[in-house]
Amino acid sequence: MTDRTPTAADIDRLPPVLPGVAAAAVVALPPRLHKRLDVTVERLAGVPVGRVDGGVSVDCGAEALVTLTPGPTGAVTDPHQARCSCLLAPRCLHRTAVLVACPVADPATHPDPASTTTASSTSDSTGAATGRTGRTGRIGRTGKSAGAAGAAGAAGAAAGRTGRNTAPTKAQRAAAGALWRAAAAVLAAGVPAAGAVPQAELLRAAHSARLAGLPRAESAALRTVRGLRAHRGRQTGHRLAELVEVLHDLLYVAGRLAAGDPAPALVGILRRAYQPDGTLEVYGVCREPVIGATGYAGVVTHLVAADGRRLSFGDVKPGGPDRARDCARAVTEMGAVAVNHAVLARGGLRITGATVSPDGRLGAGKGVRATPLTGTDWSTGPLAELFARPLAEVVTAQLAADDPEDPARAGTALVGCDLMVVGAVGDQVLARELAPATEAGPDRASVPDGPVIRLVPVNSHPMLAHVANLRRLASWPGLRIRVVGRLDPDRASTLHPLAVGPVPGAAATLRLPADWHGRADLGYDEIQGSHLPPRDPAAMTEPVLAVGADAVAESPLWRARRLVELAVSGGRRAVAEAARGEGAGLAGPLRRAGFTTAAAVAAALADESDRRGRDAFGRLTDPDPDRYAWAWLAATAHLAATERELIRSSWTAPPVG
Repeated sequence: MTDRTPTAADIDRLPPVLPGVAAAAVVALPPRLHKRLDVTVERLAGVPVGRVDGGVSVDCGAEALVTLTPGPTGAVTDPHQARCSCLLAPRCLHRTAVLVACPVADPATHPDPASTTTASSTSDSTGAATGRTGRTGRIGRTGKSAGAAGAAGAAGAAAGRTGRNTAPTKAQRAAAGALWRAAAAVLAAGVPAAGAVPQAELLRAAHSARLAGLPRAESAALRTVRGLRAHRGRQTGHRLAELVEVLHDLLYVAGRLAAGDPAPALVGILRRAYQPDGTLEVYGVCREPVIGATGYAGVVTHLVAADGRRLSFGDVKPGGPDRARDCARAVTEMGAVAVNHAVLARGGLRITGATVSPDGRLGAGKGVRATPLTGTDWSTGPLAELFARPLAEVVTAQLAADDPEDPARAGTALVGCDLMVVGAVGDQVLARELAPATEAGPDRASVPDGPVIRLVPVNSHPMLAHVANLRRLASWPGLRIRVVGRLDPDRASTLHPLAVGPVPGAAATLRLPADWHGRADLGYDEIQGSHLPPRDPAAMTEPVLAVGADAVAESPLWRARRLVELAVSGGRRAVAEAARGEGAGLAGPLRRAGFTTAAAVAAALADESDRRGRDAFGRLTDPDPDRYAWAWLAATAHLAATERELIRSSWTAPPVG
């Protein structure tokens, strides 16, 4: 037996399971078997998965063969699709453990066919008000009627789309309250104790949130479960900070909704609700290879529509780094047209019958038709808008987006800028922003007193060209480059470049082949020495070999960050023990550095973690999980806001040190 839960490599052969199916299996399991559930799930990491007609099978021991037969979408969407041959089935440990070990399916991608069909009977009555049919109404096995579920879902989705401040319904507040209690219990227990049973409570609450029409809360709950499994399974690429962020979002949204907050952003939008968009003209920006931590890989081509919207078209499927590399010239079906990503990234399409999701993904349904367009370079047409604003202005706008599902949020939206390479540190290229073209000559100088910008590889996998290309660029200090990339919202003045091109009118800039159309995708195209300008000592600058202090990393906020992360990784008891050990050493350095509010919320979290009440007889009572969760949420929210402000300021002023 291994001391871990199944990793992504272990479970990628198992089909995904809807949250409601997995949660129902755990709820039906006799309580005396709950303590054995986590151990049984861990054992499955070394059990081979067999293939049977229409599904897979898992040998769980003598006379215990679990068979999963996914539906048409490839996911287990009904309890009857999971069977065990033992005498205690379906309320047996074997069947429940296998369902828990399976990946969590996205209900929007893998809907329950039975519930979709039944819920569609209510869509006629809600369609007039929502303009949409059969999207959010679902039938569960909780006794809730189809009409109530469909009406709640339609009302929530409509409020999220229209932006109206509509108070949460009674069903929505009840669903949010269930999510809050489940998330607060996970926080108090910590990752080591957040096994299958607490995760099932989150999944069941997520299913209730879906029925109530709370897509943002549901998404946060599912991402929390995936994060817990990744952390417990020690999956490569998983970061504790990501789990902290998603748990914070879950508690934040659930707490405010349960209290009756009418803000429409708390409801959210259905992430994959593709809507008709008529005729679109789109132009390619660049390709981005994708290697996911959950066993998916492929390519995403980023696009800009003629009206300025940022869109994307992807081909991401189960696979590893090999698939991401081989997708350099992948051909993906868009309706009746085969789209080559390498051609699309440097060209364009005129799409009729287009469908677009709220986060800007293009659909590829049967009714879509597309014809090629002549591509444009980055300096003309709608692509030029990527480079129209100074970086400081773009950063401020992106960091102001609080909704993690907002496509304009830092870390997701593309950024364009003109930079001058000034040196390198490790695998980072150091650069400075160039002055606006209207205020300087062809070979523009850098912005006076501007920050040193770190260009960090999006992905350092050796099968991709990111690292080699950045090293090539760093070898020419003084080189002017036009960059498209993403901000790193967690690091000071850091950019993840996706593609580079020549700066219009500059002499000391890239000289790319004509068939590259003025851009090089850093993950796929290999920049050669011939693509750099001749070495001119007058144009080259003295390389910068060091960079100033990181305003975030060098601040004493790491003390508050460590406490917040310890609360997730170790639980309430670990925070109390750490606080007792540090004493005044926790808040003192924060106060002396001027972070008085951070010191106050960190001290409040430490105090609450060690608080125990007494009953009328003087006996210690269980601590209140709600007060502790609110204290952690306050500390995490203030820490995130403070770090965000430090990061924003790092783009507008030179670093100190």
